[in-house]
Amino acid sequence: MKKLIVVLLSLAVLAGAYVIAFGAPEQIAQFWGGAPAEETAAPRGRAGGARGQGRATTVVLAPLEERNYSLVLRTVGSAVSLGRAEVIASEAGEVVDSALRANKLVEKGEVLLRLDDRTERLSLEIAQASRDQAQETVSRYQGLRINGTSVVTDVALSEAEVALRLAEANVGLAEIALEDRTIVAPISGRLGLSEVNIGDRLSIGDAIVTVDDSTTLLATFEVPERSIALLTEGKPVFVSTPTYAGRIFEGQITAFDSRLDSVTRSATVQAEIDNSEGLLLSGMTFAIRMSEETDPLPVVPATAITWDRSGAGIWVVEDGSTSRAPVTIRYRNGDQVWVETDAPVGAQIVAEGAAKLREGAQVAEARTSEGPGA
Repeated sequence: MKKLIVVLLSLAVLAGAYVIAFGAPEQIAQFWGGAPAEETAAPRGRAGGARGQGRATTVVLAPLEERNYSLVLRTVGSAVSLGRAEVIASEAGEVVDSALRANKLVEKGEVLLRLDDRTERLSLEIAQASRDQAQETVSRYQGLRINGTSVVTDVALSEAEVALRLAEANVGLAEIALEDRTIVAPISGRLGLSEVNIGDRLSIGDAIVTVDDSTTLLATFEVPERSIALLTEGKPVFVSTPTYAGRIFEGQITAFDSRLDSVTRSATVQAEIDNSEGLLLSGMTFAIRMSEETDPLPVVPATAITWDRSGAGIWVVEDGSTSRAPVTIRYRNGDQVWVETDAPVGAQIVAEGAAKLREGAQVAEARTSEGPGA
């Protein structure tokens, strides 16, 4: 008896669940005197559908505006002196005099050190004596020819003149050899550290000292492919260094590579930086900044952009109805996006609530309360 009661209760529960989910069968509903489920449900569906089609979606509207976008590139680079030279020994010999002092300012042509030049001085004296002797011979022959003597032939006079020219050339060579024993500054600038001291013996090709003219620095840095449009000769650049926190130094682009690096996808750029105050040193690392403002472009909130199979777009509202305008995203900055679009400037666009819209949907602008009594 208990099992029968449990079975009946289970059937009653299943029947109730069926009626709740799908409604009572038509025969049973008529037996009870009620209307069929379809007849009672249909009006609700039609009424609900009518209400759904007539209801406007509440959105936030804003006019489409145009603004400039500031392109800013920040990168890191290093700098060397625009005027720089490395002094190399062109002659071998012992250092007998030196004026090398680190960070000393020198002028072009100023003596830096001297090599032992005793041999060269003697060679010059010998060359000068030979020249004087050749000069006396030519003068004597010419005097005899003027006096009408026939002792000196034309051949003899010509040979004497050739010997004089050779002697003068030897004097010139001896003078150059003597000058080469004195090392001078090739440019004006500041001396670097040198390990050459008096008594050292130099060989040809030995490095003596560096000279840097740091009144102008040449900075080298890399610009990524996406910022190539910033590169024009003469464009201002702004550099800073941790050594002088808060101080900005100005320069301008003087050259950049004609191709991108195949690995880094960037171009090498050079810029000259004014360092007339002498605060910056060759080899410093700099933070470099360049900026440029674009032509005015339409700007929209990020929430106004929606996506579909065709790409990005915005919803334009006219007479309470929406239409979608495709956009091409150019730049982003925070929650603002600069785009290219055919939508006219000043048109009302959906700034918020665009995700739930469809073509031709009716919208109503959201009203914000202005006070406690609103």
